[in-house]
Amino acid sequence: MRSPLRNRLRTAVLGRLALLAVAACTAAEEPVTTEIDGRLRIPSVPAPDALRNPWPAEWERAFEQRAEATITWFHERVEKGRYGTTWFESEKASYPNAMFAFLAGDREPAIRFLESEDAMRADHAHTEGIDFYPCFTLKGQVRKYFLFGQHLDPDYRERMFRGAKPWTAQDPLHRPHPQFGQGSGEPGWLPQHRGGWVDARGTDNLRAMRDIAIYLFAEETGNESTRQIARERILHYLQTLYHAGMSEWDSENYHGHAIAAYHNLYDFAKDREVQALGKAALDWLYAAAAVKYWRGGFGAPNCRDYGGANVVYGSGAARTMDVFFGDTVIPNPEPERDQIHLITSAYRPPRAVVALARKQFERPVELFATKPPYRRWQPGEDIAPRFWETTYFGRTFQMGSVVSAEPEETWNVSPFKLMAWNSKRGVDFLAINTSPLFEQAGKHAGDQIAQHRNLLLWLTPAAADRSFRFLFPRSAEIRGEAGLGFFGFERTWVAVWPIHIDLPAPEPFDGTRAGRYAAERHVSNAMLGSDLAGFAMEVGEAPDFPDYDAFRAAIISRAHLNIAGLAEGNVELTGTDGRRLRLEYSRENDLPRVVRDGQSRDWDAERDLYAPVTDEGPIEQKWMSGQLRVTAGDWHFESAVDREGKVSFAERPR
Repeated sequence: MRSPLRNRLRTAVLGRLALLAVAACTAAEEPVTTEIDGRLRIPSVPAPDALRNPWPAEWERAFEQRAEATITWFHERVEKGRYGTTWFESEKASYPNAMFAFLAGDREPAIRFLESEDAMRADHAHTEGIDFYPCFTLKGQVRKYFLFGQHLDPDYRERMFRGAKPWTAQDPLHRPHPQFGQGSGEPGWLPQHRGGWVDARGTDNLRAMRDIAIYLFAEETGNESTRQIARERILHYLQTLYHAGMSEWDSENYHGHAIAAYHNLYDFAKDREVQALGKAALDWLYAAAAVKYWRGGFGAPNCRDYGGANVVYGSGAARTMDVFFGDTVIPNPEPERDQIHLITSAYRPPRAVVALARKQFERPVELFATKPPYRRWQPGEDIAPRFWETTYFGRTFQMGSVVSAEPEETWNVSPFKLMAWNSKRGVDFLAINTSPLFEQAGKHAGDQIAQHRNLLLWLTPAAADRSFRFLFPRSAEIRGEAGLGFFGFERTWVAVWPIHIDLPAPEPFDGTRAGRYAAERHVSNAMLGSDLAGFAMEVGEAPDFPDYDAFRAAIISRAHLNIAGLAEGNVELTGTDGRRLRLEYSRENDLPRVVRDGQSRDWDAERDLYAPVTDEGPIEQKWMSGQLRVTAGDWHFESAVDREGKVSFAERPR
């Protein structure tokens, strides 16, 4: 039952959404409203049928409920009128705070804030004092102007137009700033430090925010040459996704930021071919997220892992995607502000992609994937993958690992995580690394992993100051038997053979992490000796084993770890079903030789972005093909972007 206060808030939310739907318009065209059972009306700019992914009515109703919960969450926690500041890129938080407040009924203070003078307006005198510099600010400026524009004071909206006109008169990227030129070069990201008319940082998410804002404001102001330049940059990025993959791949922290930017392109581009590019980008990005998302968790491997994604809703990506993907057990405890872009968008992920996120496909199944180096791909360029990923989708768990010739410590690559089904919170995590798991992740120098379905081997150079860290829920039943460690999750069971690592020692969380990880344990297993250390793992579930006791008995009686060749870097694990996994450690780089049931993986030959190990799998994208296929639930979806930039889509029942 809702409380009277919550009912009053709900009435205000629904009424304000209806008002916004009727009154809002953009420079592109009049908005429409999506009305579910005469209740919630979500404002969005219409898209042609050819660029829409239709959803069943029950999905829309569930989306409506999650959207309402997000609006209510922000309304209850952000004090009216006190949405934040406009200093540099602070609008990444303050603009969404104000927009959510508008949707919840606080119209006047929200608009007053959105029209307020920028804290750095003197640096933006050449754009009428309007801040078009930081990428995160640009993402919010786009939705403010194009969706909320008719609620702004006409003089202010005209001022935004006048500011955008000189900003896009030439390509603002790398154009010398009127006051600061190309900047002082001192540390920092302000115009004084970096110069230019716009933030030039080049990560995938920031590039998307910048290039899309340049495109949309150039299109709005009629600056055709700049529009074409921005269009080419967007097109090249789309070709990268559909041919070589994403450089900032599957980031638990940044993936949602990139997605939100492409919602702007899809929602507000007037050129239908460019709007189609926006849809193609969103289809691909949501499909990539759906591989890692499960029941509010976000699995590994991924790059730019900041150490918070080892619990349900720990990742920003999961806290963003849940509004579309759902399939959760507990409410989102901290919705991401990026959801303002998703909630007020006409876009919906393809039905097959949603089913992929919900793991509605035949399991168990194993998936190989590759990720590119961090560089910009150009059409016709053939670059080799930098990372090779193995993901196994069991009936009650999902585990993934990665190998790479390079350490990649500075790019925060999380090398392994397991998510296990949990009835009370969605999933449990078993996360392992050679650094504390509540810090930024890293595939550290010397870490080499082999995976074969539910079997895994990990070796790394031992040192007195090095340890393996294990993070797991307090609810897991831990056993030590026959020299092995066992983890008993609700429906998933894990056996670990230590290889020159000591018994676990508790390692407490610091104050800033204690709340998020209150239900988890973190232990450190010191490495022994001076050569190689590591562990082997087998993961089990029903119906292969009737229960945890039967799994442990089978491991002890049937599985075997052979470390006779450890001095040469060779270890082999034989699983309870007879499968064999061998790791031959490389002393030259971090790319080991991995032998699975006698067959050696050929890293040079494995290039496909997504490749089911068997003929049937939920997602497939061949290297340099330009084509993505997703088959899950009752649907088969295909999307393609060729080297000339032509986009095509197809969805059909299975």
